[in-house]
Amino acid sequence: MTRNNLQTPVTSVTVHPLVLLSAADHYNRIAKNTRKRVVGVLLGTAIRGAVDATNSFAVPFEEDKGNSDVFYLDHNYLENMLGMFRKVHAKERVVGFYSTGPSIRPNDLRICNLIQKFMPKASAATAVTAPVFVIIDVRPDRKSIPTTAYHTVEEVDANTSTSSEIKQTFAHVPSVIGAMEAEEVGVEHMLRDINDPTVSTVTTLIKAKMSGLASLTEKLVEMKDYLQDVVDGKIKPNQTIISNMQNIVNLLPNLNTDHLVEAIMVKTNDMHMAIYLGGE
Repeated sequence: MTRNNLQTPVTSVTVHPLVLLSAADHYNRIAKNTRKRVVGVLLGTAIRGAVDATNSFAVPFEEDKGNSDVFYLDHNYLENMLGMFRKVHAKERVVGFYSTGPSIRPNDLRICNLIQKFMPKASAATAVTAPVFVIIDVRPDRKSIPTTAYHTVEEVDANTSTSSEIKQTFAHVPSVIGAMEAEEVGVEHMLRDINDPTVSTVTTLIKAKMSGLASLTEKLVEMKDYLQDVVDGKIKPNQTIISNMQNIVNLLPNLNTDHLVEAIMVKTNDMHMAIYLGGE
């Protein structure tokens, strides 16, 4: 109980490109074209609840398809790798673990408790952030940000008939992709090698628009499914989520005004004229 009281709640998670590359390479080597997932340890720093995952390493992991309670995680390998990383990067410590998901599995809470044993112990002078769990979606067709972060919280289980029990569960944490200057340069060079110089600028813009619209559609469908589950009584309404949805709807422009319709038509005609003249 003392350890939990000294923990700082997680407020945000920043995932660096090196972690994404390492997780993608781990998945392609172990579980590509299968239904398996891979698990690894996240290294970095945690300051006032803001977790910065700058590095990671893979861990041998297996789980039984028939029995979700049976899994294997190599503790000896984890300890040896962590010892070597400390010799090279003394400031980096264990901040959590990643999984290629693409969703939360029954074993993830138990894995989180195991990873917590390798984190620095809390004291009266220093508080320790609880381990974070980051799902890195390695599917190539994903249009939005490939990371989803969680941290463990304790809640009262009111379903028990005799008395209320406290159980652990995952709560969502905002996550972003961040990079230092050196990492940004490396990613820029890598993308420069990937880009096809024969692709026209117009085609690139169209692909970017289609990607953005596909991501918007995915989020709108997710919002619709949530509201439908609330109406059907499957889940309890969360006023914070509903308020955020209302704010999003309020930010949408009113396309039924005459001056806006005219402005869009003029802009569209100008673009079509430029394309027509460019094709001549």
